[in-house]
Amino acid sequence: MSNLKGKIDFTLFISVSNSNPNGDPLNGNRPRINLDGYGEISDVCIKRKIRNRFQDLGARVFVQSDDRADDGFQSLKERAEGCKELNEEISKKKKADRDLCAEIACKEWIDVRSFGQVFAFKGDAVSLGVRGPVSIHQAVSLSPVDVISMQITKSVNSEAGKESKASDTMGTKHRIGFGVYKVMGSVNVQLAEKTGFSQEDAELLKEALKTLFENDASSARPEGSMEVCRMYWWQHEEKVPAASSGKIQRSFQIENVDRPAKFEEYNIIWNLEGCVEPEVFDFV
Repeated sequence: MSNLKGKIDFTLFISVSNSNPNGDPLNGNRPRINLDGYGEISDVCIKRKIRNRFQDLGARVFVQSDDRADDGFQSLKERAEGCKELNEEISKKKKADRDLCAEIACKEWIDVRSFGQVFAFKGDAVSLGVRGPVSIHQAVSLSPVDVISMQITKSVNSEAGKESKASDTMGTKHRIGFGVYKVMGSVNVQLAEKTGFSQEDAELLKEALKTLFENDASSARPEGSMEVCRMYWWQHEEKVPAASSGKIQRSFQIENVDRPAKFEEYNIIWNLEGCVEPEVFDFV
């Protein structure tokens, strides 16, 4: 694998249509919104989708969802112990080389060398943390969003022996009518050198972001209700380019749209002198 060429910045604009992009479990699973009414998607949610796409693209992932586990392990501890080389080093307890453990874990799993990971399990004498080079911001909608709620009922019995259907069992589903969210992120070269995150890994990350919502459908997010509309990808030649990530992200000019119905209603322009031109991928 080849070393990362230089720092990477990226921005995605994703659309949400009649779906719940990221429910808040502390608020009845309603779509997340801030105090100003703008929709939000947590960075943890976005990383989960990237990990899923890494798996779909054939890469080995440490933090797997239970319903997507592809190696037979039922927990993170089992998966860590299933790596013979890592387990042998950890079994040395106080004599274990933490740097070597981190190196083994990064080599074994792409999400560890991308996002980092804390290895601290009950009963293990060794704990270590890996700091990853890929950082993701929480996504925020370009305009305030409307949360639509729908009452639902259960029309069948969960258990046998009851005389009538349990149609009085009530529930609520929440969704966003429509919204466009901006996702921002970057890849730090210095941290990539420590974890072994390579240029090939960066290309895999790019592909994962372009297809972020493939195989992600659920009752809250029906097929086609969420999609990547446009993606910007800056591949710098320098480890620390003159244009900072903050300046790059602030250089977007986006006209405000009141109650948008489609992505094309937004006029999105990016321009920053002295910065490398981004690759732009349009999907609508």
